[in-house]
Amino acid sequence: MRTLDPKDRRLVSMLRADARTSVADLAKQLGVSRATVQNRMKRLEKDAVILGYTLRLSDELERPPVRALISIRTESASEARVIANLRGNPHISAVHHTTGRWDLIAEFGTDSLSSFNKIVGDIRLFEGVLGTETNLLLDSYD
Repeated sequence: MRTLDPKDRRLVSMLRADARTSVADLAKQLGVSRATVQNRMKRLEKDAVILGYTLRLSDELERPPVRALISIRTESASEARVIANLRGNPHISAVHHTTGRWDLIAEFGTDSLSSFNKIVGDIRLFEGVLGTETNLLLDSYD
């Protein structure tokens, strides 16, 4: 990956904040011409720095109302199978391999506390899971 100069970093930051900002507004804020902004964006896309532009929904639509992190301790020989089981669960949005007391941390979300309870119960029953600790997410700051 190429090194970004300060203007590239600022442009990327501005696009992260709002990818729909017009090229004219970006140019004005960067103190460069529209052509310069367009050329930089094309180069950043070509160099795979910018991989695409995406839509972000409001938290109420994007995130399930009940979200949690579950820390999991596994038997070493069963870790790959536990990861596969977690990744196969549609409620699990990410699985992280970690150091320290816990081997894995899974992020998940659901629509109710009863569903939350079932998901946690199912994970605890996975073959190779030795222990878990679950934390409800109260708020997130992106």
